[in-house]
Amino acid sequence: MGRIIVVSNRVMDLRKAAQAGGVAVAIADLLRTRPGLWFGWNGKVVGNGDIPDQADLKHVKRAGRSGLATLPLTEEEHRDYYLGYSNSVLWPVFHNRLDLAQFEADFYAGYIRVNQRFAHALRAHIQPDDHIWVHDYHLIPLAAELRRSGVTNPIGFYLHIPVPPSQTFLAIPEHRELARALAAYDLIGLQTRADVANLIQFFEDSVSGRILQDGRVGVFDQRLRIERFPVGIDADDFVKASPVAPLVQSNDDGAQRIVGVDRLDYSKGLPQKFRAFGRFLEKYPQYRRNVVLSQIAPPTRESVEAYTDIRQTLEALSGKINGMFGELDWVPIHYIYRSTPRDRLRDIYRSSGIGFFTPLRDGMNLVSKEYVASQDPNDPGVPILSRFAGAAEQLVDALIVNPYNVEEMADAIKTALEMEKPERIERYTRLMEVIRGYDTATWSRSFLARLESAAEERARVVAPLTPLRSPCPKAAHAATPSLSSRLNKFSGKVSRAANSLSRSE
Repeated sequence: MGRIIVVSNRVMDLRKAAQAGGVAVAIADLLRTRPGLWFGWNGKVVGNGDIPDQADLKHVKRAGRSGLATLPLTEEEHRDYYLGYSNSVLWPVFHNRLDLAQFEADFYAGYIRVNQRFAHALRAHIQPDDHIWVHDYHLIPLAAELRRSGVTNPIGFYLHIPVPPSQTFLAIPEHRELARALAAYDLIGLQTRADVANLIQFFEDSVSGRILQDGRVGVFDQRLRIERFPVGIDADDFVKASPVAPLVQSNDDGAQRIVGVDRLDYSKGLPQKFRAFGRFLEKYPQYRRNVVLSQIAPPTRESVEAYTDIRQTLEALSGKINGMFGELDWVPIHYIYRSTPRDRLRDIYRSSGIGFFTPLRDGMNLVSKEYVASQDPNDPGVPILSRFAGAAEQLVDALIVNPYNVEEMADAIKTALEMEKPERIERYTRLMEVIRGYDTATWSRSFLARLESAAEERARVVAPLTPLRSPCPKAAHAATPSLSSRLNKFSGKVSRAANSLSRSE
């Protein structure tokens, strides 16, 4: 395999990526260990007449033959592509929030124009043996634009947010265009089995997609792989955490900290979390003065109206709960509206008896894995995790809750506080086996290996596509397995492959 070209909406200095956390760490590690290029937006917005013709290429020190190639966005592009279609259409729809989606025609046109410009700029840097790995919802059309310009290299796509149910996806006016764009990839990687099932169902419902005998999906005249690759973390980077000095505002040295770390986003379920903590204090008054909730919520997409609303809601809720239950020397909720350095977060995780991660919908929720990896093996804390976070599919030994059920979350806090040490250690041990078994290196290595084989498969001449459902309903039941049974079989193969890969490490 030649170079790896990683394409994402945002590109950052590899040294800063380590502090940013999440997938940026995995990309930075990948480009330090093998030659490649990280291409995308540099975060700058320029005047509409100041757009450069070529990407700004920089060599990365201490990263072998890797480099960064970046472009700015114009004010118009930032409005229509980034704030508009990406974050006011795709983000809310993919998180099942149709009520917040803004379907404006100018947004989609701007979305396509930026993908076309990115494809044109990237084309000049592509070498014949490169493999291209495109990340996230901002760049769904990129492969199709590269194919139109004659690029035949293997191209994979990874979606970091959840795939909505088919009927929700179909609400997007341009859903057929998005289906055609996705069909240009050799491999689509998703985070959970439910995401895989939802995307295949969407292809069937929107453009009469088909499943082939080998598990690939036929869409239009293309054949592609759609598989599950859960994002991992570098567990060893968090194991070295150490407890910080006491941070709790209380005269009682035994006060417990509950920590939450979520971007300020309506998908994270922060108002529900605050209400659950308030209900916990009301329902179990014996814990007042003995526990605090520290919620770190760095701002994001502040120019989008929905984010201003969520900030105002949280400020009102935290003020109300602190006013009802707080004392001069004890503040129940510490609401921190700014980012925190990753090294500092690691130590705060270790000093917190409970990690409280309850998004209404989340692609993976890596902070829950970071929390577990930071714990003291001899006296670990307890993660409380939403069943609608992608990580819940792997972290089954967390306390799994329904984030829409305030009573259930309040009771889960009590359960976590009262859990005996032997049970906490047993749960932690099983959770760490999962986290170590599928880390960042395994994630990137398994995806790229599958991309190589998927590209080879796609290049071969294969048998004609077989419909998922026969045109004759009776014949379909007699001769063709149901979609759900074939998806279950397909997901089982993917899971066995992932487990086999994990055991081989």
